[in-house]
Amino acid sequence: MIYPFSYIQFLCHFHGDRDYFECHEVLEEHWKKSGMERSSIWVGLIQVAASLYHYRRGNMRGAVKLLTRALESLSKKRSELHALGINYSQLMEILQKSLKHMKKSRLYTAIDLPIQDAELLVICKERVRRHGSSWGRLDDVWDEGIVHKHLAKTHEKKTVIQPKQ
Repeated sequence: MIYPFSYIQFLCHFHGDRDYFECHEVLEEHWKKSGMERSSIWVGLIQVAASLYHYRRGNMRGAVKLLTRALESLSKKRSELHALGINYSQLMEILQKSLKHMKKSRLYTAIDLPIQDAELLVICKERVRRHGSSWGRLDDVWDEGIVHKHLAKTHEKKTVIQPKQ
């Protein structure tokens, strides 16, 4: 099966460096290039990543809101998730469990997406390994640059480089 490169990047960030902000960025760009339908599967996956970003930062309200929307959206995408190599039933179970944890304000815990396409899994794991990370680490990443990445991105956008005179 052939998958969009952006999707592979998303999976690698999601399971490797756990950079959920970057997951959002790569899929949002793909979504925009793909026609920007609000009902797109890409929106549901973006919402999952954004929810986990908020969850890790302690923003339970934002995390719950986004994951609730993601569940609603992805629940209608069984065949599309299957086409992306994801086990639909396992994904719904994982996301519902994570949502319960968020609602109870439990400490953030990383989740893994249930990839059922063995070839896709091998490709992603190898890519993550080549980038110096490990797939599905339980210890997760608490690097401030990743946890609060939106702050750095906001600062980047405000930085203006003046031309040489």
